[in-house]
Amino acid sequence: MNRLLVDVAWLAAQLQHPELVILDATVNLKAPRYDGDYQVESGAPSGLEQHLPHARHADLLHDLHDLAARYSFAMPPLDRLAASLRQLGISDHSRVVIYDRAEGFWAARLWWMLRSVGLAPAILDGGLHAWQQAGQPTLAGMAGPRPTTAPLTLRKQPGYWASLEQVKAVSEQRTPGRLVCALSQAVFEGATATRYSRRGHIPNSLNRPARQLFDDTGRYHPQAVLRERLGADLLQGPVLLYCGGGISAAATAFALALLGQWNVSLYDGSLQQWSADPALPMSTGAAPA
Repeated sequence: MNRLLVDVAWLAAQLQHPELVILDATVNLKAPRYDGDYQVESGAPSGLEQHLPHARHADLLHDLHDLAARYSFAMPPLDRLAASLRQLGISDHSRVVIYDRAEGFWAARLWWMLRSVGLAPAILDGGLHAWQQAGQPTLAGMAGPRPTTAPLTLRKQPGYWASLEQVKAVSEQRTPGRLVCALSQAVFEGATATRYSRRGHIPNSLNRPARQLFDDTGRYHPQAVLRERLGADLLQGPVLLYCGGGISAAATAFALALLGQWNVSLYDGSLQQWSADPALPMSTGAAPA
């Protein structure tokens, strides 16, 4: 499937397609009340209350996470990822559409993960909210695993993930590239409570809050608005994205893909990893003009 973004009308017309797999990627992450306040829960229980027809919960917190990592939502090893995707019924011929019941960030995260291993999923623009607003039916009691034995070929694609060392090299301006934080301006500047070990951002970062990429209904802005919000400097040359845990940054990566910019990598550990190491510098205040 070559589409990056699909709307409700398209998906509703495809619901009975035998190769369609709809994934709900929702995770519940609460706003921090104080520094270091990190509260995260699986979105599976709330998905039982209301979901799209045929949807299956893609568990980013457990099944689709590298359990050996010291930070949340880490990209799992290829064999673990393949096993989890087969349990969701995904094969080489599947048409995968991802949505979430939040703000679009979780759908983008799963989209980036699957793209990085050679799959071509799409995102439902606006997620569950858009589906409901269009008067489409929802169901309770989400479908369980639907394992498949059909072939599933995953191959790591180069350039999708930036290592800690690559981020350091760009931050220290030893390597060309634009380092971009997708968190809010207040979190970037260290002006509000953070979920992470220290306030602020990685030195020499730009700030492009991912929330500004969506309209009030949770849909991605038109391309002209995305270009204005992201800035022309991100549409050329290498871009390294991060946030707190590689989630908001994935929405920025998706928006850049909509604009045809694929020279992008995502720092998986993001501030969860970076801020936890006191040897790594953090900056506060606004980014240089």
